[in-house]
Amino acid sequence: MKGKEKKDKKNLRQGYTTGSNATAATKAALTTLITGEKQEEVTIYLPVGKFATFQMDNIEMTTDTVKAGTVKDAGDDPDATHGALIESTVSWCEKPGITLDGGIGVGRITKEGLPLPVGDAAINPVPQRMIRGVVEEILEEYKITTGVKVVISVPDGEKIAEKTLNGRLGIIGGISILGTRGIVMPFSTAAYKASIVQAINVAKASNCDHLVITTGGRSEQYGIKQYPSLPEEAFIEMGDFVGFTLKQCKRQGIKKISMVGMMGKFSKVAQGVMMVHSKSAPVDFDFIAKVAEEVGAKGELLNEVRQANTASQVGNMMAEHGYPQFFEKLCEYCCSSSLKEAGGGVEVETSLYTLKGEFLGKAMKS
Repeated sequence: MKGKEKKDKKNLRQGYTTGSNATAATKAALTTLITGEKQEEVTIYLPVGKFATFQMDNIEMTTDTVKAGTVKDAGDDPDATHGALIESTVSWCEKPGITLDGGIGVGRITKEGLPLPVGDAAINPVPQRMIRGVVEEILEEYKITTGVKVVISVPDGEKIAEKTLNGRLGIIGGISILGTRGIVMPFSTAAYKASIVQAINVAKASNCDHLVITTGGRSEQYGIKQYPSLPEEAFIEMGDFVGFTLKQCKRQGIKKISMVGMMGKFSKVAQGVMMVHSKSAPVDFDFIAKVAEEVGAKGELLNEVRQANTASQVGNMMAEHGYPQFFEKLCEYCCSSSLKEAGGGVEVETSLYTLKGEFLGKAMKS
């Protein structure tokens, strides 16, 4: 049983991608179909350059079809697909070669901008290569030339997909079969950044030239209310990766970027900090006091600002003392820092909200 104590990031356990699980299930199913012997355990070679062994949770056999399933272990990563059953149904096919498709719980592509054509099953290119590669190896080993059909399914995939951004990206009906390395790195920065890039790609392919980037789900909801005319593709959760997201938007030719967030993280952006994780940089209360002074705050109030515990607390102080222009000034600093980070050539708007969704102020610069 796992303890509740916080784990050292260096000791976090790696897991395996849905692509790796689908490949292992395919190997087990095809080998069982050929030999007639249930393959309860299989080993595959991962793109990252190492072998991994998977246990099959179930194997169902008929005369000309075998379905094998393995439960995904995402390690210590809080992955939505952790514990999901990934199944592969393999059968002989009159059509030569390998036919690969998605079944129940694997989404379908409905929007441009993803690395797969519209209409295809959401099985990404690397998992496709892994699955086809293992099928080719087995067919060659047993000297079989018959066509093979492989259908990947995830019984709970549609329900799991509700916890992801698949719907917004245009992946409907289930999850994606993903993975470029074969392993899941716990709390992976690379994975989060990749999801941001993919979301911007989809937005661009949907002809969005105005994006709303937010630090999380709550601020995104405030953004959706503020910009009701924008399509869902225009809203992107950037998390703590403000600078990365701004640069990606600029690179993709986005004309207007609206940032929506709250005092804590945006007070960091205002001072030029573009990675706003709580551990990345402390809030600079001297800087916030300087902003407060610029809008007329004086004396004891400035001392209270400098000695505050949180940026939200400062926000409350300024609102109570009647300085609404403080929030506009802070937003101006956010815009200036963001424009500098992006390298100019784009219009940036910043909107500040309280945790409860009360609008505090906004500013725009280009």
